Amino acid sequence: MSSVKKVVLAYSGGLDTSIILKWLQLEYGCEVITFTADLGQGEELEPAREKAKLLGIKPENIFIEDLREEFVKDFVFPMFRANAVYEGLYLLGTSIARPLISKRLVEIANQSGADAISHGATGKGNDQVRFELSAYSLNPDIKVIAPWREWDLSSRTKLLAFAEKHQIPIAKDKIGEAPFSVDSNLLHTSSEGKVLEDPAEEAPDYVYQRTTDPINAPDVPEYIEIGFENGDAVSLNSEEYSPATILAKLNNYGGKHGIGRLDLVEGRFVGMKSRGIYETPGGTILLEAHKGMESITLDSGAAHLKDELMPKYAELIYNGFWFSPEREMLQSLIDKSQIYVNGTVRLKLYKGSVSTVGRWSKDTLYSENHVTFEDDQGAYDQKDAAGFIKINALRLRLLAMRAKQNN
Repeated sequence: MSSVKKVVLAYSGGLDTSIILKWLQLEYGCEVITFTADLGQGEELEPAREKAKLLGIKPENIFIEDLREEFVKDFVFPMFRANAVYEGLYLLGTSIARPLISKRLVEIANQSGADAISHGATGKGNDQVRFELSAYSLNPDIKVIAPWREWDLSSRTKLLAFAEKHQIPIAKDKIGEAPFSVDSNLLHTSSEGKVLEDPAEEAPDYVYQRTTDPINAPDVPEYIEIGFENGDAVSLNSEEYSPATILAKLNNYGGKHGIGRLDLVEGRFVGMKSRGIYETPGGTILLEAHKGMESITLDSGAAHLKDELMPKYAELIYNGFWFSPEREMLQSLIDKSQIYVNGTVRLKLYKGSVSTVGRWSKDTLYSENHVTFEDDQGAYDQKDAAGFIKINALRLRLLAMRAKQNN
């Protein structure tokens, strides 16, 4: 333990990471640097600075950074170009935030001469894997301290006792058992544990924090238009915005109409199953829009290959391999497919659902002349289909002939 001289801690300012901060000082006797990332979680972050100062951290060792634009531009958007969904449902809102946090932890460690980083993920979850795989990918010599795998503070009672002993402020609503834990960023809100641990029980209404109950959503549908360039959203209702601004505005639309709720039992990378309540209002709208844009601009061969590769890509993100060569290889292929994914999609938002109702592009592959039921003016010779069918049927006919002979 004494070999660690300086550590960069992923610090939220909450009770758990404040306890970790003090524990690092006591157990490792090291200098602590705090890093707090604004990923659009919707909370005031300046209290984290004051809390760190209260716990003895020098002002120059407190880092609070607004990473919202980098988060959406360099992490969320590349993932959405792939239409990535884990186990058919989960839009990877927590998973995609971890490599960015790890990236900054390692960068701050490098610039400040720290020899270790630390995080507050437990030994049961996926986040410990995501943080550490990312960190080791960026600095193979970095040391990682995961207090939940080391200390004996195994219950909430022990955590509160430690906090009281070392005069760590405890918010009134933090005393006693919390009903569930929450992780939020600009892409989603994730709620797990406590009242949600029995998957047979419906989640209480108060768990949902970002979306209106679809039953109470407006009774009149709302229409919006999203513009795309190279597979990324660049405009909303004909107005251009930055990546983070677009996602924030889509969150407002989705939250208003109760879009993006998910009650999921998923398979964690560490082996167990867990139940989570996810709210991804803007992301759900964006995914539908991107698929709508691809439907007229992406060749069917490319689209079907993307569909085959997507589960692997999503699994790599979920399991923490964002900085792996295989994810980067897949990203290159995906980005190549997005060159002509340009145009506009019109969407209908209503009572928890989002659907594509219109799409147009200067790079469209849709040809009305070829698919019309009216006179196509020679665009397609229907007689050609006979030979096409015969060639494709040849092996099937040979199989049927053999079966006939054997019978």
